[in-house]
Amino acid sequence: MSDDTTAPSTTPADTPADGPHVLAVVPAHVGGRAAGSGFAALLPAPARVTVVESVDEDPEALRTARVLITALSPVTAGHLAAAPELELVQCSSHGFDYVDVAAARERGVSVCTIGSSDAEKQNVAEQTFALMLALAKQLVPAHTALADADWALPRLKPSLTELSGKRLGIVGLGQIGQEVAVRGRAFSMDVVYAGRRRAEPEAEERSGARQMDLDELLRTSDYVSLHAPLTEATRNLLSAERLALLKPTAFVVNTARGALIDQEALADALESGALAGAGLDVFDPEPPPASLRLLRAPHVVLSPHVGGVTRETVVRIALAAAQNVAGFLAGKPAGDVVN
Repeated sequence: MSDDTTAPSTTPADTPADGPHVLAVVPAHVGGRAAGSGFAALLPAPARVTVVESVDEDPEALRTARVLITALSPVTAGHLAAAPELELVQCSSHGFDYVDVAAARERGVSVCTIGSSDAEKQNVAEQTFALMLALAKQLVPAHTALADADWALPRLKPSLTELSGKRLGIVGLGQIGQEVAVRGRAFSMDVVYAGRRRAEPEAEERSGARQMDLDELLRTSDYVSLHAPLTEATRNLLSAERLALLKPTAFVVNTARGALIDQEALADALESGALAGAGLDVFDPEPPPASLRLLRAPHVVLSPHVGGVTRETVVRIALAAAQNVAGFLAGKPAGDVVN
């Protein structure tokens, strides 16, 4: 890679100039050019790979790209219109909400995820329970108090609780939701779920979760964990009205997409005491602006979208995306097409 870290990086100069051009977009806040260069090495010759930190960074690379790989970087209708050679957009995630799928469909461009690889499910499920346990055991205020030489036990004792015996309401029983359900049962929780449709019998049997209407799930759950994809139908799924259905002793955990929750309404609920707390790994937008009220709301545990970026998960994601792109360039049908 060039010493000039502001310049796009490419594969070696001896790569055939007529090989298919791949544009890899890795924003700085998820690893940038260093991470993208490592990914580029996974693609076989004769692919030519250009690594950038935003789609707009190299207009010529976009114009000639046959494949665009994006790591949570938005791909708009304008980007698609500026890429006449484009045939495939590969999302390095289970989600695809940051790509204009309708515009891609109109252009005849396939949009793929890594959904069938299950690359992220283990760590997202673990992060979900890390947030749940931190909320139940008040780990953040306990740590902060002790670091300030404050023995906070008398103050924290009334709010400490157990997971055992509590109801865990999962919104979206896909692969990740199922992993969360299995862990919930291991903690002796009562696990229920809601979704657009009933899950397959095998998923219900494996997870041990019972289907429930969403509003009833919200009314009766002690922990509500979001694992739904972000679509126009699910944007602000937890609106002010739905948040008002939750018990004042309930906790909300979101490791899916920030826009599934009305963030202002959630801040209102936390500040007023209408909710016991929230654990958030995702925000809208990302990184969140310093003005986001949730960053200073009471009874929150926050993490910077780490649910899919352990050492193990990053390797699985990169391999899954690279394998799909390599297969496509070799003439095989693309996998996990969402449009």
